[in-house]
Amino acid sequence: MQEDRMQHLTIAIAGAGAISEFHLKGWEGQQDVTLAAICDPDRSRAQAQADRFGIPAVFTDMGEMLAAVRPDAVDIITPVGSHAPLVRQAADMCVHVMCQKPMTPTVAEAEALIAEVGERVRFMVHENYRFRPHYAELARRVAEGQLGRLRHARLTVRASSLLDYPGKVPFLLGRQPYLAEFPRLLVFEVLIHHLDALRAILGEMTVTQARLDRMNPELKGEDVALIQLESEGGVLVQIDANISAPGHPPLPTDRLELLGESDTLIYDRDRITLLSQPDAVSLHDLAANYQACFTDAVGDFVNGLRSGRPFRTDRLDNLRTLRLMEQVYRIAGVPV
Repeated sequence: MQEDRMQHLTIAIAGAGAISEFHLKGWEGQQDVTLAAICDPDRSRAQAQADRFGIPAVFTDMGEMLAAVRPDAVDIITPVGSHAPLVRQAADMCVHVMCQKPMTPTVAEAEALIAEVGERVRFMVHENYRFRPHYAELARRVAEGQLGRLRHARLTVRASSLLDYPGKVPFLLGRQPYLAEFPRLLVFEVLIHHLDALRAILGEMTVTQARLDRMNPELKGEDVALIQLESEGGVLVQIDANISAPGHPPLPTDRLELLGESDTLIYDRDRITLLSQPDAVSLHDLAANYQACFTDAVGDFVNGLRSGRPFRTDRLDNLRTLRLMEQVYRIAGVPV
């Protein structure tokens, strides 16, 4: 009966903030799924998303929503400080969970949460960069051996997300002004995505050096990072990130160079090029890819619930990304 029930899923949504639009579009892209309810402390915000996506029930409290709807799973799209109590609440009510990243503010809190939830429900973290079609293509091509033995990787990230030209409100601070108060910012909020994508491409890594800096003096956390890592396979990895770079696009743009013993693969903004075949460029629509990674992450959750196979960003896998993130701060001398 449970297997039959999982073929058609009833889903509840917790959180109706800016990022919920992309989750909801991702749910719209799934087959045999009913969005039964949405909740947010701001009822008008929840109602607006309910009206837009045809969700029949609106609540201001997740516990009340789960008790009324009895969904198969809940998608938690709320600020990071609320994740652990909401995940526990869902698990206590035997509701499977997908939760936005980061899972919790610290590794210690994540470990405690994972231990408490145990195997009572399925639990995935919505960490979606590895689902971005360009990063998925890079992982596939490396796994296929197109570069031979991989030896070196260099990732550059640039954006004016947190500092723009005078008189302009930086993009991220306009959308999420609370980020200015984060004591840990660039690595915790942005590069955690890239660390997870690099894990999917290169395997497990260890941080060997890290230096953090701040260009925007109004921020509490860092907006610049220089990080060196080494993979278990011996790949030397460098990350050079600055998201307070005036004149750069508001959303982070990435350049990843993967150097192997037989070829080099370069991803630069919207194109992937194998240097031995410079005319065979793989072009990507970044706007489409942005939504695609949400849709594909939701799809992985749905398929995992139906098949029983592990989620690609299961809570245990995501814990490794959290540990890597904290390792950066520890080596940079930032308290965690």
